[in-house]
Amino acid sequence: MVHIIERTTQAARQRLSSVLVAPAPRAVDEAWRRFSRRWPTTDLATPPEGSGLRAVRGDYGPPVVGHLLDYIRFGTEFGRERYDRYGPVTWMGAFGTRVAVVAGPEATQRVFTNADKAFSQAGWQFLIDRFFHRGLMLLDFDEHKMHRRIMQHAFTRDRLAGYTHQISPRVRATIPNWPTQRPVRLYWLLKRLTLDIATQVFMGGRGGSTDTERINQAFVATVRAASALVRAPLPGTRWRAGVRGRRVLEDYFAQHLPAARASTGEDLFAALCQATTPEGEHFSDDDVINHMIFLMMAAHDTATITTTAAAYYLATHPDWQDRARQESLALGDAPLDIDALDNLDTLDRVIKEALRLLAPVPLVMRKTVTDTDILGHYLPADTLVALAPAINHYVPEYWTDPDTFDPDRFAPHRREDHRHRFAWLPFGGGVHKCIGMHFGTLEVKTILHEMLRTTHWTIPHGYHIRWDNTSLPVPSDGLPVHLNPL
Repeated sequence: MVHIIERTTQAARQRLSSVLVAPAPRAVDEAWRRFSRRWPTTDLATPPEGSGLRAVRGDYGPPVVGHLLDYIRFGTEFGRERYDRYGPVTWMGAFGTRVAVVAGPEATQRVFTNADKAFSQAGWQFLIDRFFHRGLMLLDFDEHKMHRRIMQHAFTRDRLAGYTHQISPRVRATIPNWPTQRPVRLYWLLKRLTLDIATQVFMGGRGGSTDTERINQAFVATVRAASALVRAPLPGTRWRAGVRGRRVLEDYFAQHLPAARASTGEDLFAALCQATTPEGEHFSDDDVINHMIFLMMAAHDTATITTTAAAYYLATHPDWQDRARQESLALGDAPLDIDALDNLDTLDRVIKEALRLLAPVPLVMRKTVTDTDILGHYLPADTLVALAPAINHYVPEYWTDPDTFDPDRFAPHRREDHRHRFAWLPFGGGVHKCIGMHFGTLEVKTILHEMLRTTHWTIPHGYHIRWDNTSLPVPSDGLPVHLNPL
C-alpha cells in the first residue's frame, strides 16, 4: 500500500510543482529572484483626501499570475524579502487581482482583533469556498460564534483524552511496520498514518480500508485546487480535480451520517451530530458534513506537515533527537495518556520550534467589508487581504537568530514567544484561532514519541529540504529518511 501511495501522489504532483519547486542551481534561483523584483512600485489605492492615511505600496508582478509563482517557489522566504522591502503592509498581484499582504506582530494584531469588524472571512471564501463550503474557518461574526460554541463540545478536555486513547494504539501498530531496509519518503508515510488516525478518531472506524486511498486523493485534490491558476472546472485542471474531490467527500460523509447520528460513540463525527448548546442549538445534516470535510482536511494535513517538519529538524540536529528520545524512553512502554503527553517537555519545545520555522498554514485570508486602515495605511472596502503570520516567526526584534533551530527559545527562562502576543501564530489568532490546536499537538506528539522510542532516523548527507508551497507547504520530494531500528 505504501508503494501505491507514493507512486500515485508523485504522479499527481509532477506538473507545475516539478518545475516550480524542484532543486535548481543557485544561479537559477537568483535569476528568478531578480525577475520578481523588476516590476514598478505603485499604490494599491489613493487614500481619501484629508484622511492623513498613507497609500499601501507594492507591485503586481508578472501580468495575470502576479507573484503567485514566486510564492510557490520561495514561500515565506519570498514574503520576508517583501516585508524587508515594503514594510508590514504591502500589496501584490495574484489570482488576477490585487492582494494586500499584512505581516509583523503589530499589523497582524490589528487584523486579528478586528475591533471595528472591518475584516471578514470572505478572503477564505474567495480561495476555498468551492471545496470547503461553510467550514468553520469560512464563517463570519455571529454565525461563526454560534457554530464554534456548538463545536467546542467536541474538543473538551475529556473528549481530547478519549481521542488520545484512540490515537496511541493506531500509531504504535503502524510505525514498527515502516520499512527500515531502504530510505522512505517520510511525508507520505505520515500522511497515510494521519488519515488513518482521522478515520478512526473522527469517523469512529466507519468506512473501510478500501475508502482510505480514495478519500486521501480527494483531500489532496481539494487542498491543491485552492491555488489553481485556472479557476474554472476545465478538463485537466486542478480546479476540476478539486470539484470532483469535494463531491467524493460529500458523498462519503453523507453515506455514514445516519450511523453517526444514531451512535453514542466517542468519535468526532458522533460528537458533532450530538453536540447541543444549553440553548438547544445544534448542527443540521449539511452543517455536520461541511464541518467534517473541513476538520478532517485541517487535522490530517496540518498534523502531517508539522510532524514532517519536526522530524526533519530532529534529523538535522541529532543531539536534539537524542535528547527527546531519552525523555520518551524514560516513560516506559505503556501507551501515553493525555497527561503524559503534556509532560513531554523536550518534544513540546521541538514541535513549537518546528511550527515557528515552518508554519503549516503560512497565509491567513481576510477581506475588507468597509474602508479601513492598518498602521496608518489605507485599505479600501472589498480588498483581499493575506496575513502572513509565518513572517512574524522570523522578525529579529522578537526572535534571537531567527533562522536557527533553537527549541530552548521556548524554555521557561526565555519564552521568546511571549515577547509579543502575535509573534508566534502557528494556529492563527483572535476568534478564529484553530479550534483543534490541542488535538493536533497531541497527535503530533504521539507520533514523534513512538518514532523516538523505536527508531533513529537520518537524512542523506548534505540534504536540504525544499518546500512546495502550491497549497500548504509540503516537501517537494517527500523527505527521504532512513529509519534505523533501535
